[in-house]
Amino acid sequence: MIEEQTHGPPMDAAITVTPADARYPGLVEGYNHRFTGRPEYVRLAGTTTHVVAALNEAVSTGRRIAVRSGGHCFEDFSASPDIAVLLDLSPMTGVRYDPRMRAIEVEAGATLGRVYPALYDAWGVTIPGGTCFEVGMGGHVTGGGYGHLSRRYGLVVDHLYAVEVVVVNPAGRAEVLVATREPDDPHRDLWWAMTGGGGGNFGVVTRFWLRSPDTDSVDPSRLLPRAPERIRRRDVVWSWDGMSEAALARLVANYCGWLEHNSAMGTPATNLWSNLIVTHRSAGVVSMTAVVDDAVPDAEKLLEGQLQAIVDGTGLAASTDAQDVVPWMASWMPSYSWPSDPQGRHKHKAGYLRRCPTDSQLATIARYLGDESYTNPMACVVLTAFGGQVNAVGPDATASAQRDSVIKASYSAGGWQSPGDDERHIDWVRRFYRDVYADTGGVPVPGAVSDGSYISYPDVDLADPAWNTSGVAWHTLYYKGNYPRLQRVKQRYDPRDVFRHRLSVRPPA
Repeated sequence: MIEEQTHGPPMDAAITVTPADARYPGLVEGYNHRFTGRPEYVRLAGTTTHVVAALNEAVSTGRRIAVRSGGHCFEDFSASPDIAVLLDLSPMTGVRYDPRMRAIEVEAGATLGRVYPALYDAWGVTIPGGTCFEVGMGGHVTGGGYGHLSRRYGLVVDHLYAVEVVVVNPAGRAEVLVATREPDDPHRDLWWAMTGGGGGNFGVVTRFWLRSPDTDSVDPSRLLPRAPERIRRRDVVWSWDGMSEAALARLVANYCGWLEHNSAMGTPATNLWSNLIVTHRSAGVVSMTAVVDDAVPDAEKLLEGQLQAIVDGTGLAASTDAQDVVPWMASWMPSYSWPSDPQGRHKHKAGYLRRCPTDSQLATIARYLGDESYTNPMACVVLTAFGGQVNAVGPDATASAQRDSVIKASYSAGGWQSPGDDERHIDWVRRFYRDVYADTGGVPVPGAVSDGSYISYPDVDLADPAWNTSGVAWHTLYYKGNYPRLQRVKQRYDPRDVFRHRLSVRPPA
């Protein structure tokens, strides 16, 4: 079997960039420009050996080190002021077939924008990952990883066979471990922690090996889901002009209700993915994108049926594009974040939904987004289709605990550029989120409607008693019953607490 690779030879030596270097400002910036690190130096690692050396140097000299792959974190996890060394994995972008593992190897610095064409061009396969191309695999996979094929194929981690992690042992020395999903693997708990336990907790992930659990082929074109050949896509827009709060609440209720009743595993509707972007009135429009594999029987009827269910009883006129049938690699939604917004400042929050929001929650969403006293065309709620095959996996089989939800919700205030505007926008989204979840202490406590939050959309407010008055710990909201096991993994593999941030897994007391 010929090995496929998408990058050139590895770097001979790691690159060190200090504040005096012209490259430094660009390297310490990330997606959220509210947070800009000031490390003593940035170490660009091109190989696992470089990572080992960087960790040994930082730990032996008492410098705090943080790692990043794509730099797309919502909080300051790789930009905290006390971070002295930023370990940047962006040179590690390889995608190749590994015949020894019988799996496709992907390095942690590869962005989704590199991974998708590499998988498709070489083997015609894909992963059910996200739609922001600049996101790095290191953070995306360790948070669980989801996207517009997840209803059909599950989470990215449902296709994760093995992971290479550089940990720091009790003596303070870096060790390279490979952990697999094999039941008899002595490091299987480390593999498990990397299937949704979040990045920056246990060690530095340097590479992943991907192979779907129902295959053991030596042919890489059979190791992961086949990519659709063509996608049928529909974009819908509703104008805010003349839209009442009641009409908006009905629109959101219809959309969520459709997902509540059309997300059972294996049903035809789970071939359809959509997201409803309920943007603030100042943006002028509310929009939805829906996509479905054109080879699915009655693909056009699926799209049409969903749209008719959403507009039912709203009295709203929808502006719809023709149902474009486009090649797979042309089907993606546009990216809404850096680098398209190179100075954007953001605050994001999130929640899982097991069913449609309550009437009170719907009214709150409509009230905040229709509020003319606040202006921010980037403020929004994004309601993304979930469920389907995601829910075929048990909540403790991977570290991704939310396995019976049908919607992911994200609440955002973003896009402003002046630090002087931080307080106004952050306060708005904090109050918005708190009031949506007013009945459960301002946060999405797991229950009949909600099911906690998503660690890859981190929000430090969940650990702040000023904003979380529920009495439910932040780690329960993110990890539910999986947290004690994650704590044991932390204790075993990061006993010196080298890898930490404001929402990091803590060892057991």
